[in-house]
Amino acid sequence: MAALRAVGAVLLRPGRGEAAARLGYHKKVVDHYENPRNVGSLDRNAKNVGTGLVGAPACGDVMKLQVEVDENGRIIDARFKTFGCGSAIASSSLATEWVKGKTVDEALKIKNTDIAKELCLPPVKLHCSMLAEDAIKAALADYKLKQDPNKEESEKKANNA
Repeated sequence: MAALRAVGAVLLRPGRGEAAARLGYHKKVVDHYENPRNVGSLDRNAKNVGTGLVGAPACGDVMKLQVEVDENGRIIDARFKTFGCGSAIASSSLATEWVKGKTVDEALKIKNTDIAKELCLPPVKLHCSMLAEDAIKAALADYKLKQDPNKEESEKKANNA
């Protein structure tokens, strides 16, 4: 497995796009890998920032996606950090592009199938787009929790009653 990751890392280095494309990576994946959008972090302690951290134990990919939401409920910024294959990085990069400018509810409608279709991911890489969808949902759930931290407590009490 480590050897495969090493081969993938070499093939997806900048300037190696043609080699990666020959091995089945679509040019959109290579573009997002070589030129990732919105890499970085936001202040996870800010009340208007939601953070989602998800992983896939089967392949070892880990994805952190953060969103910054304005007072009108619109996502004004998004950042990601991903440890994983080129498809996982591309899925994260595309997800951050897509959520920016959307309302929280609109962003929740982004599906892994849409990400997979846009990046032309093969079936063996669909878990990467699923991680991106899960990361969006986790970040938005964290944001919502920060807006009303007492809501989770009252829901737990209601479920235990």
